[in-house]
Amino acid sequence: MTDQANQVPSTPTARMFMALGGMAMLSGFLVVMAYQITKPAIELNQRMAVEKMVFKVIPGATQRREFLATKDGVRPADGGEGIPIHAGYDDQGKLLGIAAKGAAQGYADLVHLLYAYDPACACIRGIEVVKMAETPGLGDKIITNADFQANFKALDVQLNEAGDALAQEIVTVKHGSKQHPWEIDAISGATITSKAVGKALNQSAQALMPLLKPHRALIEQGVTGGKAQ
Repeated sequence: MTDQANQVPSTPTARMFMALGGMAMLSGFLVVMAYQITKPAIELNQRMAVEKMVFKVIPGATQRREFLATKDGVRPADGGEGIPIHAGYDDQGKLLGIAAKGAAQGYADLVHLLYAYDPACACIRGIEVVKMAETPGLGDKIITNADFQANFKALDVQLNEAGDALAQEIVTVKHGSKQHPWEIDAISGATITSKAVGKALNQSAQALMPLLKPHRALIEQGVTGGKAQ
């Protein structure tokens, strides 16, 4: 009698695993459902944020149009593979600049940028930070530091004679040592983040600029040749 009273009831192993499996499946289903429900809203918010940045990084632009740059040419963005770009135009439909994204590893995580390319001078005219996780007060100086932002008033991205690469790579140099228009003067104390900006711009420009030059006329006709946003 005593042994029976002290005996601990056993739990069937199969039943326990079935219960855990059911909970895991339910949790996974709820996560997928929540993702599917919120995905359109997230994509819309991201699209609106990029649109605002395009107009900010290309001063004077009031209209924009999206394109895809590929090795076979530049075409209106309608899906498919290619480098997404945003062309900004004024009220009269004049092309003011082309915005594109770039990213490179910073101190804490990837630094994501949107930069403006001016075909008239073959230079980068400005940058905006899309996303980063750098140290507050140090890495985030790439946004607030006026001297650093001055690097992008006319950062040289001219092509070489063959037209298949930049004539000079974009490089980040030690603070106070900039001598050439393709160099970025680093922020003292935030060298890693400064170099990430240079690397992101160089990688993106090396891939994009050779694709754009032969098709500049098509982009310039972007507003009159199709629907602008």
